[in-house]
Amino acid sequence: MFYNIDKKTLYIILGVVALLSILSMGTAGIMMTLLTLPGVILAITFHEFAHAYTADKFGDTTPRSQGRLTLDPASHLDPIGFFLLVFTNIGWGKPVQINPNNFTSNKSRSTCEMLVSLAGPLTNFILAIILTIIYYALSIFIPNPNNIIQIISTTVFYAIAVNIGLGVFNLIPIPPLDGEKIFRKFLPYKALEWLDRNENILYMIFMILWITGLLSKVVAPVINVVYVLIFKLVGTIFSIFM
Repeated sequence: MFYNIDKKTLYIILGVVALLSILSMGTAGIMMTLLTLPGVILAITFHEFAHAYTADKFGDTTPRSQGRLTLDPASHLDPIGFFLLVFTNIGWGKPVQINPNNFTSNKSRSTCEMLVSLAGPLTNFILAIILTIIYYALSIFIPNPNNIIQIISTTVFYAIAVNIGLGVFNLIPIPPLDGEKIFRKFLPYKALEWLDRNENILYMIFMILWITGLLSKVVAPVINVVYVLIFKLVGTIFSIFM
C-alpha cells in the first residue's frame, strides 16, 4: 500500500499528519494515544508471527529465512501501517511472504493457504480474550486501584479494542486483506478466476471505501458485536468460578 510514492516523501507527510493530530488532541488525547501503543505493537507482532509460524509448521521455511519467525516487533511493524493503526484505527503490519509450493503438509495447498491467512486474525481474537481475562482480574482483585494499576488497566482495555479491530478488519474478503485469501478456499473455480482478473479493481474499491471512511462504518458494528461477545464470555467464566 502506498509504495508507489517515494517513501521519504510519504514519511514526511505522515509525520506532519501525526504532529497535527497530536496538537489537536489535547492532553487526554495524547495520553490515550500513548496508552494505545503497547496494544498496537502487541496486536501486529502476534498477528504477523502467527502467519509466519503457521506457514513454517506446514513446511514453508520462507518466513523463517526472512527472519519473521520471531516475536521481535521490529521484524513485523510496517511504519506506515503502524502509524495508521495508531491514528486512524485501521492499519497493518509488514506482510509475511510465503511460497505455497513449499508446503509439505498432507493438507491441500489451498487449505494450508487458508489456515495461514486465518492464523493472524484468530490470534488477535485469542489475545483479546486473554487480555479481557486480565482486565476482569484487575477490576475484581484490585477494587481500589492506585494510579499505576489504573494506567495498566486502561492500557489493557485499549489493547483489547485494537486486537478485536485488527482481527475483524483483516477478515474483510477484499484484497489485500487476509479475508480474501481465507474465503478463496470456499469459492468455485470460476469465481476464483473472476477474482484474479479483477484483483486490481477490488483493491481500488477497498482503497476508496477506506479513504472515504465507509469501510469503518461497515466494520464498526461487527467490532462492537465481537467486543460484546468476548466480554460476555469472559464475564460468564468469572461468574462461574467466583
